[in-house]
Amino acid sequence: MPSQRPLWRRALRVARWAGLAVAVVLAVVVADAWKALGHRAVGARRARMERSPQWQGKDGRFVNPQPLWTDNWAAMKSMFDASDDASPRQALPAGPIDPARFAAPPASGLRVTWLGHSNVLIEIDGARVLTDPVWSERASPLGWVGPRRWYHPQIALAALPPLDAVVISHDHYDHLDMRTIVALAKDRPSTVFVVPLGIGAHLAYWGVPEARIVELDWWERTRVGAIEIVCTPARHASGRNLLFDRDAKLWAGYAFVGARHRVFFSGDTGLHRGMRDIGERLGPFDLTMIEVGQYHRAWPDWHIGPEQALVAHAMLRGKVMLAMHWGLFTLAPHGWTEPIERAVAAGRAAAATLVTPAPGESIEPETARAVARWWPELPWRRGADDPIVSTQVD
Repeated sequence: MPSQRPLWRRALRVARWAGLAVAVVLAVVVADAWKALGHRAVGARRARMERSPQWQGKDGRFVNPQPLWTDNWAAMKSMFDASDDASPRQALPAGPIDPARFAAPPASGLRVTWLGHSNVLIEIDGARVLTDPVWSERASPLGWVGPRRWYHPQIALAALPPLDAVVISHDHYDHLDMRTIVALAKDRPSTVFVVPLGIGAHLAYWGVPEARIVELDWWERTRVGAIEIVCTPARHASGRNLLFDRDAKLWAGYAFVGARHRVFFSGDTGLHRGMRDIGERLGPFDLTMIEVGQYHRAWPDWHIGPEQALVAHAMLRGKVMLAMHWGLFTLAPHGWTEPIERAVAAGRAAAATLVTPAPGESIEPETARAVARWWPELPWRRGADDPIVSTQVD
């Protein structure tokens, strides 16, 4: 009987080469993503974080006053039950933006340009602020995998008008994009970066000078140009590598307070009691910008959902609401038009003024036409219109 030893040797050799190939692939992935993963907070930055009322010393992380409820099994199942229309099947009306549009200030003193998802250029009482800018092809630490944007950026970063501030709500990849931050920091030496506690560690690691980073805890404020920027409570989470930095940085919304106007930006949030406090302390708001998309019943506290966005708008004492956090990435299994359809229906039921600009469109809330439909009518899946209801909210 022939010896089996040569066969075992060949199998071992194949296994070794396969292991080496896997190791090489992993090394390439880590090298590609490493910088984008960001950096931990140390030294004085870490000490300041630990003094925050939101910091839980025992576990060394930030916490929500109202915990996030998640049905993990249902959340996993939802990944395999996405709508056939989770992403657009046709090109969207997202043409290029002429930079000349921003040459003159808005007649009313307040103008916003929605660039998809949570990317908004706010012009308020002589100041310009850019929120959660993501110009990369994907919301991911890697350039070749991860949620891909539905259309190209409609204006180059270099063509944007002068910016007083870039404001970041939290460090998830669809809100904090390393490549965009690096480009803005390099080309705009007078722009400051306003972020929640701890996120300055990422920015400094990427080369943003410490002198241009302003880190805020909830209810803290800073003056930028002609406006005050107030960091406000939110109900969410953080982390760019959830194995090691889950909730290691703070998350937030913001109020922008000018001489004539007030604007609220929700960031990512579930409904929470603190929204009533924000409205009482900082409102009424001429405009609220609240997320309506990327939700599921299995994680109702992570993202507020369309109907609850209108509830929050009322709690915040808002006059006009702009629906955001939709229209650019597929991050949840619902149909891509479902969030805005539900938000429009909820707005009608609440007799609220909802504005729905197309991607790249600029509006002045005082004169904007409410609910200008630009998206196609698509069917909802059976059961998809069940309301998202956050837990532990009065």
